[in-house]
Amino acid sequence: MRWEFKLHSAPWAGVLATAGGLVFSGSSEGNFFALDARTGKPLWDFQTGGLIAANPISFDGRQAVAIAANRVLYVFEAAP
Repeated sequence: MRWEFKLHSAPWAGVLATAGGLVFSGSSEGNFFALDARTGKPLWDFQTGGLIAANPISFDGRQAVAIAANRVLYVFEAAP
């Protein structure tokens, strides 16, 4: 094992690893986050306000990632 990222409670969300060296996932407390794939260091997080039990996805070949939390779909895209 190279690194680990501890959560407060057991996660229901899946994990997405990208070719760009990022790992995305979510927590039962509603935190959607990105980690450095090499080090496990947290890079970014967003509080969705609801349980995340879905898998994050990336699409259209763009630097975009989406996650569902409760009944809301959040989509984030890298700035140009």
